[in-house]
Amino acid sequence: QVQLVESGGGLVQAGGSLTLSCAASGNIFRIDDMGWYRQGSGNQRELVATVSSGGTAVYADSVKGRFTISRDNAKKTAYLQMNSLKPEDTGVYYCLTRGIMVYWGKGTLVTVSS
Repeated sequence: QVQLVESGGGLVQAGGSLTLSCAASGNIFRIDDMGWYRQGSGNQRELVATVSSGGTAVYADSVKGRFTISRDNAKKTAYLQMNSLKPEDTGVYYCLTRGIMVYWGKGTLVTVSS
């Protein structure tokens, strides 16, 4: 059974920082991309950032320059460093792994107060 466990969400004031982690466990034989999506209230789930097994990162325009995604392949863990947070970054952040199969985590809530 495959599990993605996210951690690091919470409440932070605008301008602050948070770091999210996503640890994959179970029978995942191959992970090409790891990434983060988010869903704000009443909004569709949207891409935040992804990183390939080779380290190539892709970011949503709204987070470029503020967020940094990284991964540790040996630990099957991805990280999302979020700086200069804005109230519009508020939402549930979901971890994704993509290889032969696609797996989603259950999400972690990030709330940015103004």
